Amino acid sequence: MNEQLDEVAEALEAAETEADLDDVEADLDDVAATLEAADLPEPDEDDEDAEDPRAELEARVEELRDGIEEARGPYAEDVVAVIESAQGTLGEAEWTERGETEAVDAVATFLAALEEQDLSVDADAGETPADASAALDEAAEAIEGAGLDADEDAETLAALVEAADALESGVDDAETWDDLSVRQKMTAEGFYDRLTSENRKDFPPELSVVRIAEQENDPERILMALEYLTSEFMEENCIDAFRRMGSEEAYDAMMERAQKRDRPAIEVLGKIADDRAVETLVDYIQDESNPPLQRTVLRALGEIGSEEATQDVADRLVAEDAEVRARAARTLGMIGDTRAIDPLASRITEDDDDSVRAAAAWALNQIGTERALESAAAYADDRAFIVQDEAQRAADALGKTKQEA
Repeated sequence: MNEQLDEVAEALEAAETEADLDDVEADLDDVAATLEAADLPEPDEDDEDAEDPRAELEARVEELRDGIEEARGPYAEDVVAVIESAQGTLGEAEWTERGETEAVDAVATFLAALEEQDLSVDADAGETPADASAALDEAAEAIEGAGLDADEDAETLAALVEAADALESGVDDAETWDDLSVRQKMTAEGFYDRLTSENRKDFPPELSVVRIAEQENDPERILMALEYLTSEFMEENCIDAFRRMGSEEAYDAMMERAQKRDRPAIEVLGKIADDRAVETLVDYIQDESNPPLQRTVLRALGEIGSEEATQDVADRLVAEDAEVRARAARTLGMIGDTRAIDPLASRITEDDDDSVRAAAAWALNQIGTERALESAAAYADDRAFIVQDEAQRAADALGKTKQEA
């Protein structure tokens, strides 16, 4: 069998055509079939150095099969497969501006190589990766339609494979956003464009950019910093800037954080005052185990001022934590819904905490209707000065209203 395999190896070395390789493969199949049926001696299990003749022969058969496969082709479908791989990269990668140019150039070079092999493609590489991918569709069709034969057109196919490999390497090596450092990405997107030696007053320089962006009411630049910079220091400064700005553009980024019960982000949502936040925020004021979160959310709901939150906020007037009750009362005053008048008046009567009672009176003053003012003014002789003070404000407002009438 070793002699037969030697003959197969010699025939493989001498093979020049696909037909020759077919003959070599047939001979190898015959040897493999003989080997499978052969009754060969088993190695001595007690002898670690004993040779296994079947294993050695099977290894030679597999080695020759690999050699036959390596000797075949190349074929047109091999070139097309590489083109499709390059197209996948063109469509999936997130390119930088420079990378787009490099990828398109790689396709243009490949199309030129096709022209050299007399394969005409009408489309050019265009200006974008999408244009280039479309041109490669036509290139693949031209190669498949050329009827190239592995024997007769071996040189052409070899040149096309080389060009396709260069195409794939060129596209793979073109610059994508993943290739850039954080600072390179931010530079490419213009983050540092407004930074000069005169206005660079803080360290790190990114903090200067955030403060300049706040002065210029440029939320997009701050959003970029929030996306790319992961330090707690920069995150705090970005969110502080949005808290002062109340930029609507920050809504999505803040809502994403608010859904993780991030209190600074919730504060920003209050400043933005977008009614869309109410549905999410009202769920958080039910959690009696987290009074700080409840107070933060209640303040935000008051700043948003949507009457959609009135009932949920009114339910917090009987919360366990007195500060939560007081904040709920003030939130109702900020919302200004007249449905809250009776619950607020009840708090002045029933609550044992004077700060809560004073907050309820303040809220009635904020609502400001005649009935709300009368409800607050009724406590002019209250035991607590802070409640008396709000009652007097209500009485003064009522008097002024009656004079104007």
